[in-house]
Amino acid sequence: MRKASGKKSPAREKRAITKKSASRSDASASRMIDESIEELGDWRGKMLSKIRALIKQADPGVVEEWKWGIPVWSHDGLICTGESYNTVVKTTFAKGAALDDPSGLFNSSLGGNTRRAIDFREGEKIDEKAFKALIRSAVALNTARARR
Repeated sequence: MRKASGKKSPAREKRAITKKSASRSDASASRMIDESIEELGDWRGKMLSKIRALIKQADPGVVEEWKWGIPVWSHDGLICTGESYNTVVKTTFAKGAALDDPSGLFNSSLGGNTRRAIDFREGEKIDEKAFKALIRSAVALNTARARR
């Protein structure tokens, strides 16, 4: 029998904030996001809160959801998720590969054909203007596809 080392595997490093993982797209989803930010209680909670605020500023019509045990933001389709790990807060854009990123914010999940992500680390500042531009671009892409 192997003795546990106390280290979390990468799969377990992801912080499932709550046991409630059903999809929610109402006030309860916003409450669950509030709770997850509060539970984190460190730089990750502050970072997730900042990301959330920027998303809402960029798209006042955004819908907050709780899916897969994490915060999700949508507008005519999935925009991005907010995942919390021990060393990063990851914002994964569902259709990130289709978005222009002139500021080079995407720094993770670059090899796939669909998603792109931004890993934010402790102490890093967010390029707010560029981040909001990515959110608006993702919304425009979703809206264009929804009209077809």
